[in-house]
Amino acid sequence: MATEINGIAGLKAHEGQHLGYSDWLEITQERVNQFAEATGDHQWIHTDPERAKDGPFGGTIAHGYLTLSIGPLLAPQVMQVTGFKMGVNYGCGKVRFPSPVPVGSKLRLGVEIKEIDELAPGQAQATYLYTFEVEGAAKPSCVAEVIVRVYE
Repeated sequence: MATEINGIAGLKAHEGQHLGYSDWLEITQERVNQFAEATGDHQWIHTDPERAKDGPFGGTIAHGYLTLSIGPLLAPQVMQVTGFKMGVNYGCGKVRFPSPVPVGSKLRLGVEIKEIDELAPGQAQATYLYTFEVEGAAKPSCVAEVIVRVYE
């Protein structure tokens, strides 16, 4: 069940807390191919299952940025943020891809509210720590500081 957060006060109340995990999402070759089409990144380790069998990962893997871009799909399963007129993606801090996401594997997202900075009355910058995990993998597949500006 998603943690409910209302307004800047709600964000501040959860600062420094890990909020939980999303459900598992299977990463399909179709999703990887669609990302390749959208970005123009058709590297064979992502889009050529036959060639990738003999590659370093034994099959195709998701693009690192595909993994990161799944955050908006999975984050609402972890937290429901209300009480704002709008929020905008401000960018990312440190982003790392410690291990691959094999096609056919299951991925989930863990979310921590790392820091809340009040910018002005009714305005804040939220820094979330997103940790993407592949089921059964020893290391996370992506760890990123995701920064969002919110306006009450």
